[in-house]
Amino acid sequence: MTITLERSGRVPLGDRTVNRLGFGGMKLAGHRVTGPPADRGAAVAVLRRAVELGVEHIETSDHYGPHVVNQLIREALHPYPEGLVIVTKVGARRTTDGGWAEALSPEELRRAVQDNLRELDLDVLDVVSLRMPGLGEPAERSLAEPFEALAELRQEGLIRHLGVSHVTPLQVAEARSVAPVACVQNHYNLIHRVDDPLIDALAREGIAYTALEGMSYTSFFPNGVMTPRQSAALEAVARPLGASPAQVAMAWLLARSANLLVIPGAASVAQLEQNVAAAALELDPLDLAELERIGGTSGPDPDRGSPARR
Repeated sequence: MTITLERSGRVPLGDRTVNRLGFGGMKLAGHRVTGPPADRGAAVAVLRRAVELGVEHIETSDHYGPHVVNQLIREALHPYPEGLVIVTKVGARRTTDGGWAEALSPEELRRAVQDNLRELDLDVLDVVSLRMPGLGEPAERSLAEPFEALAELRQEGLIRHLGVSHVTPLQVAEARSVAPVACVQNHYNLIHRVDDPLIDALAREGIAYTALEGMSYTSFFPNGVMTPRQSAALEAVARPLGASPAQVAMAWLLARSANLLVIPGAASVAQLEQNVAAAALELDPLDLAELERIGGTSGPDPDRGSPARR
């Protein structure tokens, strides 16, 4: 199978440029992002194949597992290929019952950075994103204190670049008043378009935007979120292209804005290759117009529960 990421385009991420279709690591952990995967060898194979296919941007966090996904990345890819950017996320800690707790104090953030350095076997982290707490839409609250703590760690040479995740436009502006922001990670997809103005504003500033739940590293979108009408319209676009609805959803994101990154996850090489193949899909103006017509914001299917906290 010939698969290429060339047509996805490239975007600055910190001091490097990367292919816009990357890889989200959360799906490599066990059930509910806890413990090891059922097949460790398969997880290692996915990571190695991703790099072979041209993936240059991997999203992870030491609270995936915890520790599991970072350990898999190290096992599969260390010493890391030149040009590979690893983006890790801090701001939460795992509880003994597998839950997620806020971890935003300077001491907790320093510990999280040190944990990521140790588990990834790095001297400096490429990009560290501050993930603000909560499920659903982000809440307006100051992020100045935790972001200042990360900026201090950057000054110490432990971090090259900073990002923010699960944030509002006001919080992005607040973060940028503290230190440069290399990327923003938020919930965004074909039918969840709240961040349209933010994406456009960041594009004008040359700042990358990562679409979580885009089709991201979980399977929450498009399955179980779209209305029957929306699903039918997406399938109608996908069918003549010989593509899956998920591939079309990813291709739409790549067409949406030149600063937009997509990080689908995969637990198998076959799924990874299907995701990467989305970068080669061509959506013509009629396809794009049809997809725009089904856009909007749709709530989750109550039978599926909430997506995993990241």
